[in-house]
Amino acid sequence: MNKEILRANLDKVIWNIEKARLSVSEHHIVKLVAVGKYTSVENIATLYSLGQRAFGENQVQQLEARSKELEELPIEWHMIGTLQKNKINKLLDVRPSLFQALDSIELALALENKLANKNQTLDCLLQINSAAEDTKSGVNPQMAINIYQEIIEKCPHISLKGIMSIGAHTDNLQIVQQSFETTRKIFDTLQSSGATICSMGMSGDYELAIKCGSNLVRIGSSLFEK
Repeated sequence: MNKEILRANLDKVIWNIEKARLSVSEHHIVKLVAVGKYTSVENIATLYSLGQRAFGENQVQQLEARSKELEELPIEWHMIGTLQKNKINKLLDVRPSLFQALDSIELALALENKLANKNQTLDCLLQINSAAEDTKSGVNPQMAINIYQEIIEKCPHISLKGIMSIGAHTDNLQIVQQSFETTRKIFDTLQSSGATICSMGMSGDYELAIKCGSNLVRIGSSLFEK
């Protein structure tokens, strides 16, 4: 992709984030993670040259390959997709800055076991299925606080930094907003347990997510549209 197109897309996304952020508070800081799922390594490198530092991948194989190809750049890599237990070692070898999709206590215990063996720690977000959709991963919102505390108690090698959710898959903005507000309420409760990240919002709904309290957004298609 042309560098100027990428620059324009990045500027537009940052402008939209700023508008939404300021509507909450001038003190509300929002982090942008660029999702490289449908784009090339070259475009990721170009965005890096334009000042973008955090990048997310949905698949461990792609995260592994791209982190190797771009290892000369000190990129902050995020794993944002579902993790199968047989891919845990591969993920830990990449050493991502943040794993955003810790979606069950079972996965947490499996991760803890591998982390302990490697004498590593991993920063994670607990994924919550706030939209209550069968197609989405994540813990039940009613159980999220208890599961969060259970991971803190049972998994000393997992450093929980907060929570993540995906907005409801519907054109009804009121329902999307409700799913974000559900996550935000859980986040508010968990701040006393050290939660600092409320990750919600993607290309189609990130401005609404920020207005509902998100402080980390995961943007792919809006950055890479031609």
